[in-house]
Amino acid sequence: MMPISLSPLQVTRRAAVLAAVLWSGAVFGLASAPTLQVPAGPATPALQEKDVVGVCGDSITEQKQYSVFIEDYLLMCQPAAGLRTFQAGWGGERAPGFLARIGTDVLPLMQTVVTTCYGMNDGGYAPLTPEVAKAYREATTGIVRNLKKAGVRVIVVGSPGVVDADTYRKSPQAAEMYNKTLAGLRDIVKEVATAEGVRFADVYDPMMDVMTKCKAKYGAGYALAGGDGVHPGANGHLVMAYAYLKALGCDGNVGTITLDMAAGKAEATAGHKIISATPTSVEVESTRYPFCFTGDPKDPASDRGPLEFLPFNEELNRFRLVVTNVTADASYKVTWGTTTKTFSAGQLAKGINLAAEFLDNPFSEAFAKVDRAVHEQQNYETPLTKVMLHDLPNFRAAAPEETGALAAKIIAKDKTLFDASAGAVAPVRHTLKIEKIGAGA
Repeated sequence: MMPISLSPLQVTRRAAVLAAVLWSGAVFGLASAPTLQVPAGPATPALQEKDVVGVCGDSITEQKQYSVFIEDYLLMCQPAAGLRTFQAGWGGERAPGFLARIGTDVLPLMQTVVTTCYGMNDGGYAPLTPEVAKAYREATTGIVRNLKKAGVRVIVVGSPGVVDADTYRKSPQAAEMYNKTLAGLRDIVKEVATAEGVRFADVYDPMMDVMTKCKAKYGAGYALAGGDGVHPGANGHLVMAYAYLKALGCDGNVGTITLDMAAGKAEATAGHKIISATPTSVEVESTRYPFCFTGDPKDPASDRGPLEFLPFNEELNRFRLVVTNVTADASYKVTWGTTTKTFSAGQLAKGINLAAEFLDNPFSEAFAKVDRAVHEQQNYETPLTKVMLHDLPNFRAAAPEETGALAAKIIAKDKTLFDASAGAVAPVRHTLKIEKIGAGA
């Protein structure tokens, strides 16, 4: 995949937008915000070529994990070409805080798509009151309308997730109380999304469902919402990423490799090129990756634990092998990388999902390399958002003539880091071997 590059003119234009925001002190009024028609259904693809996706939220976003998963997916699984991602998390933030800083910290980076995740702090870690509900509803509505007014094409408002049933305050009773509050805030976000015609990401329900099922399998000590009960490990962040990717309408079709065993010929969908084929093997070069997972499923720091209870692979990560002209009553060994598994002729004829069946696979190392670059990029975006862009209005007062040049420089550095992330998506060559065993062998 080729890195996405911006011309000096484009970087200068971004700086000009930032300077305009800073000089005008733009604050968008709720009453005057126009109503835009934005597709609301998650089944409809939202992403377009070269979209810039801003992932915004509180300290859970600032953890840079679900936001990294989203960027990993958009870069490597490629639901559209040339996508760029930016994270703007701020620890301890509530929805009104984000509403106040959109103009300085987010809009200058000119996102065409924005996701939000607020509510964990808005609930006050107490039973939901009418006053808290009203403030949250008004701030969420204000966020949506400000983003609309700024021309953001796709807006995804996400519900808060859950607190852990066992580690939150080490009190199941406290967890039950606050999860009830968070469920109430989820309902408010959904109502605002419906009223404003924007997309809704239900983070709460899949997290609650997966948490309940994982604890039943791995025990109460398996924390989905983190050791502190609030900040998830990789397991909970994968569930969050799933919710947002579904809300963005990602269809999950990473690719299909089809081998005709009789003819010894193969074909592949976009993002994959057949290098060679025989009746029992196919060599492929891929620039589109399946999403890869790591670690021990029993460890909350691993993103593999939720997979049994979350349809991530089925709905978002389908990299299929289809084998035609197989012997009906035979079984077949499929080897991909260092792993071999056995499938029936019927399974191969229908198609198997390599991404789900082979968690350790030839893409794992390449995927990890891109993931590291994405982490480095998003690590820069935290101080970029919280310090550099946020404090530029103060710099303007001291040296107004330097503001535009400084804005261009700090935005250009983020672009360079993103280019490194995108440029790390290199072609992967891999071979699938299919050996007939059992009846008719």
